Amino acid sequence: MSAYHPFSLEDAIAYARSIPGFFAADAALTCEEIGDGNLNLVFRIADPKQKKSLIIKQALPYAKVVGESWPLSLDRARIEREALIIQHQLCPELVPAVYGGDDELAVTVMEDLSGYTIMRQGLIQGSTYERFAEHIGSFIATTLFYTSDLGMNQQEKKLQSSRFINPDLCKITEDLIFEDPYRDAENNNFTEDIREEAEKLWHDQALHLEVALLREKFLTHGEALLHGDLHTGSIFVTADSTKIIDPEFAYYGPMGFDIGAVIANLLLNYAAQPGWSSSNDILEERQAWLLTTIVGVWNHFEQHFRRLWDANGIDMMSKTPGYQDLYLKKVLKDAIGFAGCKVIRRIVGLSHVADVDTIADERSRRQAKITALEIGKQLVKGGRSASSITEVIAWAKAAAAKEGANV
Repeated sequence: MSAYHPFSLEDAIAYARSIPGFFAADAALTCEEIGDGNLNLVFRIADPKQKKSLIIKQALPYAKVVGESWPLSLDRARIEREALIIQHQLCPELVPAVYGGDDELAVTVMEDLSGYTIMRQGLIQGSTYERFAEHIGSFIATTLFYTSDLGMNQQEKKLQSSRFINPDLCKITEDLIFEDPYRDAENNNFTEDIREEAEKLWHDQALHLEVALLREKFLTHGEALLHGDLHTGSIFVTADSTKIIDPEFAYYGPMGFDIGAVIANLLLNYAAQPGWSSSNDILEERQAWLLTTIVGVWNHFEQHFRRLWDANGIDMMSKTPGYQDLYLKKVLKDAIGFAGCKVIRRIVGLSHVADVDTIADERSRRQAKITALEIGKQLVKGGRSASSITEVIAWAKAAAAKEGANV
């Protein structure tokens, strides 16, 4: 195999056999394509007899969600693989191992997580994950700290950041999150029953100002190596374990973006819960867990980040009294604003979430969308003035109560 070509099942098996020491030479391998994302092919290759398996992920030269009219660089596969390797080195228990890869073929070979559940699916089914906040807070704190000027040599950071210039995928974020929802864009995708709400977004200049400021941060603040797309579809979970995958949007950006992405996806599920909960008691229990988890994500992140900073911070000036507090206040404000942008995008933009879109009851589905938009707008508009993660909880509860009363 030399020149790039999209893998067939047979190609994936042949490549899997080339991974040193993984499968026996005479193993009878099976293969299935399991990708359900927007950008890639994903194959699971297994030796059923030995109960061994691995994943091969191959980037396509275009966005699957649109087609060949939206070309994308295959270099994103290298970026994803290198980001996974860095993140696994920093958090081996939270990131799958990488077994190999090929830049020309845009292939990454990694640990199979078949024993895990995609978190989005688990949340839709009503599952809760008591250690998730601790795990994701630790992952975000560790990966951001040790790839920032606080935790790594500043010159080495500059060299590393040059390997993660990711223009094609950053362009997707810039357009789909920070621009299209706020105008009558061709790529927008929303149902007619919320057209009035979508059009309000296009004319809300106060909202546009805050989005413009957040977009500027995304474009210019290269604080740390981000995962770049940290939603609940990129997180695999069990009751006791968490694994983070798919950092193909990785680039050097503002720390709050990754934290905001996690918060946003928990809030989207929160807004959708009336459509998934079979009783008021179950609804209250699930929504309470989601809001408690949001607080826990931030608190675990902040506590772990402060510990790393105090113990391993390498920048002398960062030890100046008061600087750490101001730095983390800034990260919190950014996270809240970015979370709001992520929520809004998932309701009126190109790519939605199953939490909302697969609600069977049409009335409940519309309510979830309106609730989510109300939460998203409040987070964007209130982010710069926020001083505590608990304000997010209050805004979410108020939005849910308001829309519930209007049903």
